[in-house]
Amino acid sequence: MKKFYALLPFLGLFLIACEDDTSLPETPGPEPVDYTAGTADFTKYVAVGNSLTAGFSDNALFIDGQEASMPNMLASNFALAGGGEFTIPYMADNLGGMTLQGSPISGNRLFLAFAAGGPAPTPVAGQGSTEVSTKLTGPFNNMGVPGAKSYELLAPGYGSLAGLAIGAANPYFVRFSSSESATVIGDAAAQNPTFFTLWAGTNDVVLYAIGGGAGEDQAGNLDPSTYSRDDITDPNVYANVMNGILMTMTANGAKGAIANIPYVTDIPYFTTVPHNPIPLDAATAGFLNSASAYGAYNAGLQQLQSMDLITEDELAKRTITFAAGEGNAVVIIDEDLTDLTIYNPALINMRQATEEDLMVLTSRTFIGTLANPNDPTSINGVAVPLADQWVLTPEEQELVKNATDAYNLTISSLASTYDLAFVDANALMTDIKANGVQLADGSIVTAAFATGGGFSLDGVHPAPRGYAILANAFIAAINTKYGSNLPGVNPLDYTGLYIN
Repeated sequence: MKKFYALLPFLGLFLIACEDDTSLPETPGPEPVDYTAGTADFTKYVAVGNSLTAGFSDNALFIDGQEASMPNMLASNFALAGGGEFTIPYMADNLGGMTLQGSPISGNRLFLAFAAGGPAPTPVAGQGSTEVSTKLTGPFNNMGVPGAKSYELLAPGYGSLAGLAIGAANPYFVRFSSSESATVIGDAAAQNPTFFTLWAGTNDVVLYAIGGGAGEDQAGNLDPSTYSRDDITDPNVYANVMNGILMTMTANGAKGAIANIPYVTDIPYFTTVPHNPIPLDAATAGFLNSASAYGAYNAGLQQLQSMDLITEDELAKRTITFAAGEGNAVVIIDEDLTDLTIYNPALINMRQATEEDLMVLTSRTFIGTLANPNDPTSINGVAVPLADQWVLTPEEQELVKNATDAYNLTISSLASTYDLAFVDANALMTDIKANGVQLADGSIVTAAFATGGGFSLDGVHPAPRGYAILANAFIAAINTKYGSNLPGVNPLDYTGLYIN
């Protein structure tokens, strides 16, 4: 029996031959949409923020990522209703690495390399050609500066080449600042925008979290000049900064949209590595439990408990035991435990992790390595406790959540005060983690690391498809607030994972 598709050429010839004799009815297409800005004015759009605004993904900023930035997607929609040109301070290539006077200062973007141990995020080979000292000619509509904390957006000299040497400047802003003394907000406002987006504050908490809580919570300290990079910004400092930014951006009547801060517990950087990834054979487990290893530590704890110097609950929390097989929890340092070294110097603040602890993504390549290459027993996370930088404990998570909640109260209040569209990015990210987002083709974008399509390989920043979902949240809020009817973007037009 002949296949039907074998007849297609002949059917085509037949239809062509009949064209002059028969007119086929035309299928009506969709009615053209008359897009409107409503009460907004998209003529001059400026986006203000940090890496999430710049289009940072896969641990770098690069051309393709900048093209797929959330503000660039918004600008494509704004163009349908009177929006003008949207300029971007492009990197020099798609590698992402930067140099300063020829010396590398940042690494290349990540890709998923398939090796003997399985697929793993790996930097793309080569040297990035973006030289920080090569000044770009602005102004630029995308004023997203990767790494910027909220208060740094107002800092004079944040784009100073000379300031880089003392840590007072940001290399990304150095490339496109208008002068050595410029501020990010000053350069943004100088463009006299008619519309703006503001998404700032993630770095005020996430840098602390990414560092495993090794920084400090600066609640009560109103002097950000005394903060370190991995500290949590005081909520009052954050509130004053954000109010100052909005006063500046709305001074000439600009309208805009502002987004709140997601919880760090919703991103794969903290949800990918299990707390109990250690497999052991019976002999190794027995040795670790013996008096030659953790048995002596456990005995010391029991002695203190018998003297009522610690509670039974603390004894149970700190007792370290291993078993043959899979699923052994790593050993960690926990600074929030009671200091027992005053009784016994060997009783340091260590315990085994629980499911309430969040291992940072980078610990996946550290756990199981040797602290001393010449000592095969010095296994990190087993014989050698993991330092604070590798885990976010429940107490540290609480500090991050409290700060995030305080920031978000400020953002919602300021959105009302300045009559702006409000984007609940926090709720959206929580929903992506819990339920995923179903797309038109039936696929579901989730927060699963590498495979979910929502996040890039650094585990913190969205993939282009994730940025598209965020862009649609901004569009929905803008349409609701200003009566516009922008269509949004199709997330399927953007990749969920760059293929090197």
